[in-house]
Amino acid sequence: MTTRLVQNQEDRNAVFEVRRSVFVDEQGVPAANEYDEFEDTAQHLLALSDQVPVGAGRIRVVGGAAKLERICILADYRKLGIGKIIVEAMEQAAAAQGLTAAKLNAQTHAEGFYSKLGYCTVSEIFLEEGMPHVTMTKQLV
Repeated sequence: MTTRLVQNQEDRNAVFEVRRSVFVDEQGVPAANEYDEFEDTAQHLLALSDQVPVGAGRIRVVGGAAKLERICILADYRKLGIGKIIVEAMEQAAAAQGLTAAKLNAQTHAEGFYSKLGYCTVSEIFLEEGMPHVTMTKQLV
């Protein structure tokens, strides 16, 4: 299992394909909503298993904190610890930029997962793309 920050178009295409599979095909998010005006300014992370793209994430700086977004793993690769690896790699990338806090909007079914990684819920439940979410934060060391 490896992760890397996207540096080329091939990796970027792989990130977008993983996201399309999870968010558009599986969860029903309209493609027009999945890809937005932040794609070109965000940092993207690609997770690979034996060189096969299996996960992705996106980091933006919002309000002085790292905003972890679009974290996803292909269905066949879930429950293998890849989510933790992706989040930790994103946190390390954020810390390398000098950021000391991270935040994310978690689908409520994943709230327990993020809680185990040190994130604290700081919002009430709200809908994003028709799915219940909560905002969570964490101080980075």
